[in-house]
Amino acid sequence: MASSSSPPRNDKKMHDVFVSFRGEDTRDNFTSHLFSALFQNNIETFIDNDLKRGDEISESLLGTIEASTISIIIFSEKYASSKWCLDELLKILECKRNYGQIVIPVFYRVDPSRVRKQIGSFGDSFFILKERFPYKTRNWRSALTEAANLSGFDSRVIRPESKLVAEIANEVSERLDDIFQSENKDLVRVERRIKEIESLLRTGSAGVLQIGDLGDRWYRQDNNRWCCF
Repeated sequence: MASSSSPPRNDKKMHDVFVSFRGEDTRDNFTSHLFSALFQNNIETFIDNDLKRGDEISESLLGTIEASTISIIIFSEKYASSKWCLDELLKILECKRNYGQIVIPVFYRVDPSRVRKQIGSFGDSFFILKERFPYKTRNWRSALTEAANLSGFDSRVIRPESKLVAEIANEVSERLDDIFQSENKDLVRVERRIKEIESLLRTGSAGVLQIGDLGDRWYRQDNNRWCCF
């Protein structure tokens, strides 16, 4: 039985993975290599290739984030200079809280502590943006700190880049496999019960007079006694 504190399941899944990244930093290198690796592993991945972005994130993109099982956040040096990226981050963490969405941060050529504390060159980019949108600064700071505290991948530690990409793809595959097995436990139980029923039918026992299906339970009339299983 699920714990009362467990987040509700989101049944609107459309994609395995959503990737949040700053296009100017990683679109034509790391992000494209990661997308290729995920594709080769048959992982359905959404990457926003809209090169013309305004300040406001679209409702359709917010819906895409919500309809994804896993979100990968690629923190690059100027990730926090993009209001669009930071609003994606807010939505991703909202889905983590509400639906248990898996969030995997990738620190691409940036120290995780700089993301966590918004300092150094990463903090400089964030400072410029927060001057324009002071009313959002607190939420953005909290989101950056929360995401940077999650277990993820550091490009300065895992080298070369091809190894980093491969390890991320493997991690995503394993997470998806775990989810698939968990969600199919009920189906396995049903199949097992069907096999038990088929086995009883094959016995040809004279004592079995009738088998019926009442709701979600199966009943057997055995020597004038009804048995539920």
